[in-house]
Amino acid sequence: MPVGKASFSGSPYLGVYLKASETVALAPPSIPAALEATVARVLGVRVVKTTIGESEIVGALVTLNQNGVVVAGEVDDAELETLRHLGRVHVLDSRLNALGNTILANDHGAIVHPEFTPREVESIGAALGVPVVRATIAGEGIVSKTAVATNKGVVAHPGATQRELETLASALQVPAYRTTANFGVPVVGACVVANSRGMLVGQPTTPVELIHLQEGLSIFD
Repeated sequence: MPVGKASFSGSPYLGVYLKASETVALAPPSIPAALEATVARVLGVRVVKTTIGESEIVGALVTLNQNGVVVAGEVDDAELETLRHLGRVHVLDSRLNALGNTILANDHGAIVHPEFTPREVESIGAALGVPVVRATIAGEGIVSKTAVATNKGVVAHPGATQRELETLASALQVPAYRTTANFGVPVVGACVVANSRGMLVGQPTTPVELIHLQEGLSIFD
C-alpha cells in the first residue's frame, strides 16, 4: 500500500526525523521496528539508520536525491561513513546548517533558502546533480519544512503564493499544489515523508488532507 499514517515515538512530525529518496530512507537509530518496517514497505526503500551531528532529527539536517547527499559540517566521521555508502556526499559548512529544512530537492531540481551564498548554491547543485534556484514558500526560506517534493509532484504550505508555486513547478519540473497535514498544520514538509512510490503522513492528518496530498504527489492506492 503506497499511503500510510504513522508517528515517530508519539510525534506526528515524520519529516523532522525521516528523509527519503527513491531507494533509501534515512532514519535515526531509535526508530521503532514497526515504523522501520512500515517505511520500507510503503516507500519501497531500504532504511539506513544514522544520526547527524549526534542528533536524531535526521530529516531536518540532511537532504538527498538519487544523485547525492548534502549534510552540514557537524557530521562526525562515523555518520559520514554511513552516508558515503549511499553515494556521493557533500559536507556543506554553512550558517544555514539545518539543510533538511533549507534545501528542497527531487531528481530534477532543487530550491534553496535565499540566503545561501552563490558558492553554496553552486556546491549544492554539484552534489545533487541538479539545477538550483533560490526561493521562498509562504515567504519562508525553510523550503523543505514548508513543502515536500517527489519526482511526481510537490505539495506546499497553503500560504504559498501563485508565483512561488510557479517557481516550485518550474524548478522541480513537477506540478505544485497547496495543502496542510496533521489536522491543519501548514508546514507539510515537517509532517510527511514521501517518494514517487508512496507517502507516510502524521496520524492526525484528516481524510480531506490525505486526498489533497495524494493528488498533489500523484500517489494512489
